[in-house]
Amino acid sequence: MTEHVVDTHLHLWDLTVSDYAWLPPGSPLHQTFTAGQARRELDAAGIATAVLVQAEDSEADTEFMLAQADAHDWIAGVVGWVRLDDPETARRRLDRWQRHPAFRGVRHLVHDDPRADFLDLPAVRRSLALLAERGLPFDVPDAWPRHLRQVADLAAALPELTIVVDHLGKPPADRAGFRDWLATLRAVAARPNTVAKISGLQRPGEPLTVESARPAVEAAFELFGPDRLMYGGDWPMTVPHGGYGRAWEVLSALIGELPAPGRARVLSGTASAVYRVPERVR
Repeated sequence: MTEHVVDTHLHLWDLTVSDYAWLPPGSPLHQTFTAGQARRELDAAGIATAVLVQAEDSEADTEFMLAQADAHDWIAGVVGWVRLDDPETARRRLDRWQRHPAFRGVRHLVHDDPRADFLDLPAVRRSLALLAERGLPFDVPDAWPRHLRQVADLAAALPELTIVVDHLGKPPADRAGFRDWLATLRAVAARPNTVAKISGLQRPGEPLTVESARPAVEAAFELFGPDRLMYGGDWPMTVPHGGYGRAWEVLSALIGELPAPGRARVLSGTASAVYRVPERVR
């Protein structure tokens, strides 16, 4: 595959910056992952540029990513964090982060938040309205099963807000769960202000293969179409599952089945539209 590629979902973290409390001690992920390591993985896959996505609900993590963007011109943008349940704080932090040219969007680790109704909270909705006013997209991670149903309601309530469903909402492996996920994702995709990332489809204890990923990816092609889909490598979360190269091999094979215009949209065009990153690295 020779098309220009923007990886829209790449993480860096530094254990001297924060402890990233969700990292399991003793796991292959419980270590610092640097921009230099990431660049080597991208080079091996022939990928030009990437968007960094927050790995912790903290200002320290966002500051760290913006500093990395300052130091490395292959980092095309940063999806950071603001405190969404306090609209005034959110406004001040957005004012601050948007002074940086790499700041491109906001994410909150909803799957780790103890509030199951987080996306429905009035204060959160007011903060998300601020994102809509400023043209900033909102990423929702690991949304199945707790939050994916709320995404369609959120998209209807804030039609000017672009909502990005990370990892296709994390489709489950079991047949009944997959059927429910598909119906829920269909309701999300019916809202034109939603997009999704073909990313993070590895499952614990299972190898990532073209055939294991095909049902979810083909459903995404049908529901969203290439104009509302983006590729994401999800490194270093892929490290325990074969690494960046394995995820790229599988996902690029499936994306490669699209006609050329559709491939171009998934690999870079949608990223340009959603995150306002260059389709070609400078």
